[in-house]
Amino acid sequence: MALDNLAVARVLGEIGDLLELKGENPFKIRAYRNGADVVAHQPEQAASRDEAQLRAWPGIGKDLAARIREIAATGTCAIHQELLAQFPATLLELLRLQGAGAKTVALLYSELRIASIDDLEAAARAGRLRSLKGMGAKKEQLLLRALEERKQHVNRHLIGHADEVARAVVRYLEERAPGVMFEVVGSLRRGAETCGDIDILATPSQAGQDAATLGVMEAFTQFPLVERVLGDGATKSSVLLRGGFQVDLRLIAPESRGAALQYFTGSKAHNIALRDRALERGLRLSEYGLFRAADEVRLAGDTEESIYEALGMAWIPPELRENRGELAAALDRQLPDLLAAADLRGDLHMHTTETDGKDDLETMVLAARDAGLEYIAITDHSQSLAMANGLDETRARAHAARIRALDARIEGIHVLAGIECDILADGRMDLADDCLAELDIVIGSVHSAMRQEEDEMTARLIRAIENPWVDVIGHPTSRMLLKREPARVNIERVARAAAAHGVALEINSQMHRLDLSDANARLARAHGARLIVSTDAHSRSALALRQWGVLTARRAWLTKSDVINTLPYDDFRRALRRHRSRAA
Repeated sequence: MALDNLAVARVLGEIGDLLELKGENPFKIRAYRNGADVVAHQPEQAASRDEAQLRAWPGIGKDLAARIREIAATGTCAIHQELLAQFPATLLELLRLQGAGAKTVALLYSELRIASIDDLEAAARAGRLRSLKGMGAKKEQLLLRALEERKQHVNRHLIGHADEVARAVVRYLEERAPGVMFEVVGSLRRGAETCGDIDILATPSQAGQDAATLGVMEAFTQFPLVERVLGDGATKSSVLLRGGFQVDLRLIAPESRGAALQYFTGSKAHNIALRDRALERGLRLSEYGLFRAADEVRLAGDTEESIYEALGMAWIPPELRENRGELAAALDRQLPDLLAAADLRGDLHMHTTETDGKDDLETMVLAARDAGLEYIAITDHSQSLAMANGLDETRARAHAARIRALDARIEGIHVLAGIECDILADGRMDLADDCLAELDIVIGSVHSAMRQEEDEMTARLIRAIENPWVDVIGHPTSRMLLKREPARVNIERVARAAAAHGVALEINSQMHRLDLSDANARLARAHGARLIVSTDAHSRSALALRQWGVLTARRAWLTKSDVINTLPYDDFRRALRRHRSRAA
């Protein structure tokens, strides 16, 4: 059975990781990782394309097209098998630990035969790592800390990865059971930043149809990525997929679809509060419907709207169902008109091949225009981020000149010349003020010394905010979801300073960041800070990441008026701190 794009992309990614462990040519490693990114985001299935059609995809050459065809048809390819024969597959999990790069993992394997997470923990706790050249006690402690942080997130997945898996499963089931509606629920539907199990509801188009008749459960348990069937029943089945994803499928009667959508979407706290509301009114609410307690007469259940209306409140968007004030707002008909992806006119954070991006300047600009954006900012890194080939003042000015020349030449989109400038450990900016003043927009971000104490980190960000040429603070807590805890920052103090100086705070749409978090973004707005939602795209395909930033903004109760890159271009330019402060 042919694999879908998600499965193909995972194999390509594994090849890239294994090549890095082997110490192969960086360009070869990048080719496989770029290929994985391209395949994962293509609407057409690789299995249905011939090699010539695959080569029309961006960055896919002759050799890679052949590999993709082989993987789609067989689940693997010759180079994948060769690499797996050289390295245990469990080494791939080690690469995902904070502080465990390819050189470190290769050293651990070659010197101590450490091939798994369990091996690493045992060796670190026994003090065996510090004997290796270049390791030492400090590195050993950092790896132990990374292992402890990993335990906190076991069986959790980034929302984007969970969404890819859920979409692949739903697409597969829709092809095999066209008479059934499949809907993703749970924390994924709420837009939570990480997800555990993936929950899917299946509703037949006609009442009385069952799973056996439709073949839904049989098809589900035969999904190509299934490693183990955890449960196989008439109305519920569970499977474990490659990559550690557990997926649960439930068959729901049409008359209970709305009640099930509500029940399996809301957080535990939201559902308890909603059931309490029902009990107060002499009603009983379950996944089967809303019933009058006295005589079990069904009052609602076929739609979610009918459930909420029968309880005297407006329908609540899934992203708000966390019991954080949404029930009271729904009762008062005061729920916010949440930000939508279509409201964003601009993307103010992206990178090109001038530093660590995968696509060149013109490619990024044209892709943004094709995506319907009215304006963007090119914000490559500054010099302190040496591993990203960051720009010094001379290169920053030259890059800005190229951006402005391209802006003058390409119609249909406005392109701002900006930079993502590192905020140094003491709060100074990485580039001189006279250079920053010549740009159109400056994002100040922290990429180093992230374990500072809260007062020190907070003062560091506030000093950057006070710089007259900083317009935005990027990913303010520098967290890496499921990998690195956020820096210790007093968001209230940072938000108040940002509001006072007209500096915007970013919701970074990278699925491993989503920073500010929903809670911090809501707190920042409450203290008067303005916000932007940006992709931090390092490739044209990454422009699609804004969906995750928008979801985070929606979970933060943000509206169009709270986010400044919803403004038309001229209004946005006037709203930037450098222009507001000059006008003042």
